[in-house]
Amino acid sequence: MFPQPTLIDKGRLHDLGDGFVVRRMLPVLTARHVGPFVFYDHMGPAEFAPGKGLDVRPHPHIGLATVTWLFEGSIRHRDSLGSVADITPGAVNWMTAGRGIAHSERTPPEARRSGQRMHGIQVWVALPRAHEEMEPEFHHHDAESLPCIRQPGAELVLIAGSAYGSASPVKVFAPMFFIQAQLEAGAEIALPEEHAERGVHVIEGEVSWGDLVLGAAQMAVQADAPAPLVRANGTCRLMLFGGAPLDGERHLWWNFVSSSRERIEQAKADWAAQRFGKVFGDEEEFIPLPA
Repeated sequence: MFPQPTLIDKGRLHDLGDGFVVRRMLPVLTARHVGPFVFYDHMGPAEFAPGKGLDVRPHPHIGLATVTWLFEGSIRHRDSLGSVADITPGAVNWMTAGRGIAHSERTPPEARRSGQRMHGIQVWVALPRAHEEMEPEFHHHDAESLPCIRQPGAELVLIAGSAYGSASPVKVFAPMFFIQAQLEAGAEIALPEEHAERGVHVIEGEVSWGDLVLGAAQMAVQADAPAPLVRANGTCRLMLFGGAPLDGERHLWWNFVSSSRERIEQAKADWAAQRFGKVFGDEEEFIPLPA
């Protein structure tokens, strides 16, 4: 990692259909992971016309927790545990895959009928080796349950982990932080000192971080040495994230994350044989294993 804030690639664009574009920020060659964050997607913003919507068919995961955080819009989560939950702005859907889970993500029927604007973040958090094969779990947390931290010119929502003397109710398995920060022009914030690896992703506006100036859709990372202050050059919204270094490298293939290549091969075989279980209420479709 990098002792000074370092700009990373602006991400690769993926069109998921109906004009819904996802920008993949992590992993990249220069930053395969930041703390336990091994995958980071910036979704949209996009406008869905009436009758259109997001349709991510049932698919599997192992070895990670997936986190959805929305600025606008709504998504209905269903999984093979029987969970059903609509995620809306300010709330958290946290799914811990562990030894294996399947889920789908679709626009709820009401939002599909009326059309909606969609904008958000989805990340994957690698589980520590000791928890990679834990039983899968799903937890939904309403916006009111998350700590709101106020500093001069700044309002921070602690989505997961711990920072600034507060802790989120979201169940995590290693030291980490995931924060939405809204800053007024000229406001300065320090990144959490207790976490060795840190990232800043600008959603709207512009900030200065050390010698870097970051605009919308840009990300930078920093580690180990004390991090310089982040200064808002105007009104802005940021995502702050990071944590302790991973306990070893992780292999990523499709939707699978593991410290073992052999375990990923087993997951491939299990999905091909449909051994992950059906997604309750969404049993008719699934995404085939990639060739």
